[in-house]
Amino acid sequence: MRYSLRQFLRIWHIGVILKRYRLDNLFNTAQLPVPVRWLRFFIPAGKDLSELPRGERLRLALQDLGPVYVKFGQILSTRRDLLPPDIADELALLQDQVPPFPGEEARDIIEKALGKPVDEVFASFDTTPLASASIAQVHPARLHDGREAVVKVVRPDIDKQLRKDIDLLKTIARLADKFADKFIQGGARVRPLEVVCEFETIVFDELDMQRESANASILRRNFKDSKDLYIPEVYWQWCKQRVMVMERVSGLPIGDIDGLREHGVNLKKLARRGVRVFYTQVFRDNLFHADMHPGNILVDATNPDDPTFIAMDFGIVASLTPKDLYYISENFMALFNQDYRRVATLHIEAGWVPANTRVDALEAAVRTVGEPNFTRPLNEVSFGKLLFDLFSVARRFQLTIQPQLLMLQKTLLNIEGLGRQLDPDLDIWSVSKPELEAILKEKNSPDKMLHDLREHLPRWLAQAPEIRGLAHNILVRANNEQAAAAHTNDDAANLKREQARWQHKIVQALAGGSLSIAGAILTALEAGPWFLWGYSVPGMVLLVIGGWLILKSLR
Repeated sequence: MRYSLRQFLRIWHIGVILKRYRLDNLFNTAQLPVPVRWLRFFIPAGKDLSELPRGERLRLALQDLGPVYVKFGQILSTRRDLLPPDIADELALLQDQVPPFPGEEARDIIEKALGKPVDEVFASFDTTPLASASIAQVHPARLHDGREAVVKVVRPDIDKQLRKDIDLLKTIARLADKFADKFIQGGARVRPLEVVCEFETIVFDELDMQRESANASILRRNFKDSKDLYIPEVYWQWCKQRVMVMERVSGLPIGDIDGLREHGVNLKKLARRGVRVFYTQVFRDNLFHADMHPGNILVDATNPDDPTFIAMDFGIVASLTPKDLYYISENFMALFNQDYRRVATLHIEAGWVPANTRVDALEAAVRTVGEPNFTRPLNEVSFGKLLFDLFSVARRFQLTIQPQLLMLQKTLLNIEGLGRQLDPDLDIWSVSKPELEAILKEKNSPDKMLHDLREHLPRWLAQAPEIRGLAHNILVRANNEQAAAAHTNDDAANLKREQARWQHKIVQALAGGSLSIAGAILTALEAGPWFLWGYSVPGMVLLVIGGWLILKSLR
């Protein structure tokens, strides 16, 4: 009962804030449940702020509600597929800054996590934090070997507070799900509960410092010896679930354009490098920093004519499934080449729109979005905006895509925005296309394909004995489906076509199984006369052809 009362009081407080900023104007209140409509009359009205834009009122309300709601607003700003542009732009301005918790408390958390006094771990530790956010705060320190470090410490009891607030958000979201279409225009498309669950996953992942350490470590390895991007070193021996220790870096803030100019930084080169960093992270490494706002980026201007980006805060990184990565890269290249039919076909093949979607209708919609961009001056073209518009128009065709693709689109918008700040004349098109072409050329090179073949060959050999059983299953399924078709379909012509199709599949499966078994035998016997990495070339060729035939028969 006490918990229910606490929830009620928290909802009352939220209602007061919403009414204070006149956010009730966003809803069709006549369609709200009767008890909620009555409750509105007992909530005091504050200063009339209705003259402010709705996006600004929402941002101010989230700031008043506290750090968890600020974080929610920040993550919600990435879902531009769900929000009007004015609200998404305003939520992107939310700053995740909260008062620090006591430094001595941070010492206690570190000592408990590491199992030893702070003085044994660090030669010096400053209890005054460098920065403080809703999830954690950062303290400067020095290791005993003289290396400068920063210590990121998760806030005490933040997980309990998060759980309470997220449970409350879920309660509100369930109510919103039920009545969304009644009091918000297009509300069913927003799917409030799904958005809150996505937020829950992201924010609880950010609580795990070992996860963030791993993210930083992999990104550092991906960009080892790179002149484009520097990732600070993680000091793994001192990293625990609640504590992260890494190299302390210094540089010029990316948002301080005047300061960069004063230091003589080559802003044009820096802008182009930012675009290259994005394409490298996404399409070469399939692991990208998904929180690339100015607060997380510094510039190493030691050599002003050859500047390097420095990334920080690795709590939010993302990757795509191999399938989505393939289709998004092919979509990018098709857009670069203004091949709108290819874009439409790729959307259908990827399963992002239903298989029965008319290609010509989708192609026309894509052309409507793409063509206006090619008539603009090149320094005004935004590929991130084009991608967003493409996703928006495809929603008319029941587009369904993963949140990671939306994070990619948001990250691209951030990178382009930073690039244009550094160099207003930046031609995104001429920088992006060669970068993507070079990455895809390297990924699809014969050497890379041979490397992949060698990597997968042992698994194919291990699966070879199962081929007979697989072929048997195909035959059984074919017989069953033919019997069902004969029972339910009196159309002799359709039945004949179905039988011919399955006979073709059976032949493919049997041929594939036979070739795969022969290839496995030749490979196991090390039969010559040609060998590659110690494997029989004839055996590998038969395995590849056999595997392809089996996969084709299953489609």
